[in-house]
Amino acid sequence: MNLTDITSAVEAIAKEAGAFLRKQQSTFSQERVSLKSLNALVSDVDENTERLLVERLSALLPEAGFLTEEETTVQELQKDLVWIIDPLDGTTNFVHGLPIYSVSIALKHKEHLVIGVVYEVGMDECFSAFQGGGARLNGVPITVTTTESLENSLLATGFPYYDFEHIDGFQNTLATFYKSTRGLRRIGTAAVDLAYTACGRFDGYFEYGLSPWDVAAGIVLVREAGGEISDFNGGPEAIASKSIIATNKRLYPSVFKVVRKNMGNA
Repeated sequence: MNLTDITSAVEAIAKEAGAFLRKQQSTFSQERVSLKSLNALVSDVDENTERLLVERLSALLPEAGFLTEEETTVQELQKDLVWIIDPLDGTTNFVHGLPIYSVSIALKHKEHLVIGVVYEVGMDECFSAFQGGGARLNGVPITVTTTESLENSLLATGFPYYDFEHIDGFQNTLATFYKSTRGLRRIGTAAVDLAYTACGRFDGYFEYGLSPWDVAAGIVLVREAGGEISDFNGGPEAIASKSIIATNKRLYPSVFKVVRKNMGNA
């Protein structure tokens, strides 16, 4: 595979999907929203965007299978190549008129994530990376920060919205970081949290209760930008877990220590 050419094509596909989302939000009404489960919103926009992505990506790599959030196509996980797609990460932001939401597309080859593209629609920012090729924002190389201490760090997280089993440990984690960092941010889309960590806007990000399509593309971005990725127990395959820590390599031990102490069982 020519990862450079495929990544460029995926960037264009993500931007096309983003343009569709941008147009839809301008006339969107709450009547189009339904619930998949507790606090998990979905609309016809999510589904139609996913269909667009599946059609374009199928034409790009006909041999690839799919793992998609809205399951508008057959989930073909046994293939060597699998697209992992979130057509609208940040649906709650979208339906409430907030301009922070994204299209997330990753390509997995056997057991390895090889391409990640996150298009943040509101800011018209396309983050992309492929295995061994570094990470970029609108074509310009990006890297994670070099921050070494928690006291100089800005961290991001996502609040639990359906899995409240570990809420006490999560609250304790927040309390520790309130006192030991420059602050915490919660913007409502895991894909963008990871993209912002990759480009150095955040020094680190942690969250639990996640699915593969939330983080797959962002994992590629952070790794190719020089960062460190694990689950809450230190395992390297965060995509297979429901938890993730993403930071620069210098800060990782400090963030991991706090999260592992309070949330290691999440």
